[in-house]
Amino acid sequence: MARPRKPLLSTDRIVKAARDLVDAEGLQALSTRRLAAELGVSGPSLYNHFRTKDELLEAVADSVSAQVDLSMFEDGRDWRTALRDWAYSYRAALRDHPNIVPVLARGPGRRPAALRLADAVYGAMVGAGWPPAHATSIGALMRYFIMGSALGSFAGGFVEDPSAYDPADYPHLGQAHLLAEQQEKIDDRAFETGLTALLDGLSQQYEQVRRGA
Repeated sequence: MARPRKPLLSTDRIVKAARDLVDAEGLQALSTRRLAAELGVSGPSLYNHFRTKDELLEAVADSVSAQVDLSMFEDGRDWRTALRDWAYSYRAALRDHPNIVPVLARGPGRRPAALRLADAVYGAMVGAGWPPAHATSIGALMRYFIMGSALGSFAGGFVEDPSAYDPADYPHLGQAHLLAEQQEKIDDRAFETGLTALLDGLSQQYEQVRRGA
């Protein structure tokens, strides 16, 4: 009986394996040798697809950007609803792959999916009547907010030891040791609060812009 053939080494297979490795162990775990071992191939065979580790990381980052839903900018939703729905989709993608966020934070560069994302947001804002300069600022603002929310957990940054928050030193942190156990709930609520505040502020600006026009 013939031996089963190994799956062909493809760009998509390499990117998925690299993404899985980064998800599980962080950026520092990714190396040509380690990835080749995970794929069951020789290290040099990877260079037929990616010349450098940075090039591979860019592809991994773009594969995460590709997971962000952009349909809300094409199906007739108003600009505020579209931004809101997009923000949640973007955050979900980053929460699923938090270790790649530092690479994504560099900006889109030449990454196709990231550029499609930027193009969709900018195009939708201009199409809704925002002046181009405002549309650019909105894209940047939303990116700062969403990316920042993915860089770390506010609630998770507090330790669960009550003795760390001596009331003599921190009179208002008597319940801070309880935050970590409510991490997801608190972080979700913070994101919702911040996003609503941003959209409320943008809505006010939008009315001013429209009156000025």
